[in-house]
Formats: sequence, C-alpha cells, structure tokens
Amino acid sequence: MIHIAICDDEKYMSDQIRAYVSDFFHKKNREISIKVYTCGEELLNCGGQADILFLDIQMKGMDGMETARRLRADNFQGILIFITVLKEMVFQSFELQPFDYLVKPVDRAKFEKTMERLYASMQNASEDSLLVQKGHEGRIVRKDEIVFCEIIDRKIYLNLASGEVVDYYERIENLETKLGGRFFRCHRSYIINLKHLKGYKNGTAYMDNGREIPVSRLRSREFSGVILQYMKNI
Repeated sequence: MIHIAICDDEKYMSDQIRAYVSDFFHKKNREISIKVYTCGEELLNCGGQADILFLDIQMKGMDGMETARRLRADNFQGILIFITVLKEMVFQSFELQPFDYLVKPVDRAKFEKTMERLYASMQNASEDSLLVQKGHEGRIVRKDEIVFCEIIDRKIYLNLASGEVVDYYERIENLETKLGGRFFRCHRSYIINLKHLKGYKNGTAYMDNGREIPVSRLRSREFSGVILQYMKNI
C-alpha cells in the first residue's frame, strides 16, 4: 500500500491530481490510499504522514513552503512534489528536498514523466539498496557500499567504501530499520556495516576504510554476539 496525500486549497486541482494519481498507479497494479487536505494547517494537524505528498505552494493561510518546513522539521521523510503557479518559487524550495515540481495548469504528460521517474526510484530501492532523498533528486545507494553511518545534528552521513560521504536528513531509528540485519547500531550516533568490519577491541570497531568507530559499553556484549552470528552466516 502506497499512502498519498494531496494538499491544495483549490478543489479542481486536488480532483485533477487525484485522478492522475489513481490512473497512474492503477496501470501499475499498485494499491494506494489517497487523502486530500485543503490547507497546510489541516495537513499538519492530521500528522502529515505519507509516502508521497503533492503540496501546493500558494495557499491561503499557511503556504506550502512553511507547511513543508514544519513537516521536514518534524522528520517527514516522504517524497515531496510541489505544485506551483510561479516557476520562480522553485528556486526558493531546494532546502526542503522536493523530488520535483508541477507547474499549474498541470500537464498530464509532464505528470506522467515525473511519476515514472519517481516509480523507478521506488522500484530500485530494493532490499539491497537504500533510496536517499537529497535535494532535487532521489538517489539509490547500495547497502554494500555503506561502511558506516553517523548522525550529527539530526543529519545522517553515509560513509561509503569509495570515500564519498552522502548526507541527508533522516531519523537514525528509521535508517536502522531500513538497513536490516547486516548492520549494527553500536552507539547512539553510529551504525556499522558488519561486512566492512575488520576487528573489534576495547570498545572500538575497526572498519576496512581505516575508520575507528566507538562501541558503547551498553552495546558491547550484544555486539560480540552479533559478530559471532554474522561470521557463522557468511
């Protein structure tokens, strides 16, 4: 089930987006649920949780920009697609990490193109990959490439085997769930990939990229057991 929210204060636009979305996912044989909101306040009061959110920028009362800021501040991790009359508003919204923008009147061909790209990203984010929503684009990161993850000031830093560091906003608890059993949260600020673990001694995990990661005392006993179990399953 894919949960979709549409927030627009113009009923004809909400109805149009709803029809486009329904047709698109019907063709993909995917089950969806759609909730429609008429203003940012209503969306926020209902929790604002959705896998995909279509959000109008120009609305009476709280506009879409402020609504999106509050959602992101509350760790909203869904895919955000802005609906706007003014193309110029696009450049003011990069900080909010939108996936794309639909300019009114919404052209069906443009809508389909955006949704095909979005759907491909969702499909590619399989058990072996992680979909990272960063800036204007979604990015697929293979889990095997991740050596360890670190959280600093509510931002996640994925340290990859290539030496690249990918940063984005997400709760570490959500990331821990997505990564699965090959990873272990050895410290409140770190999750390590056991595949890249070279050794463990005196509360320190030694990774194959040369980094040394602290293991908290509360997790050290569990960590030893996890390592043994992982070695048996290799």
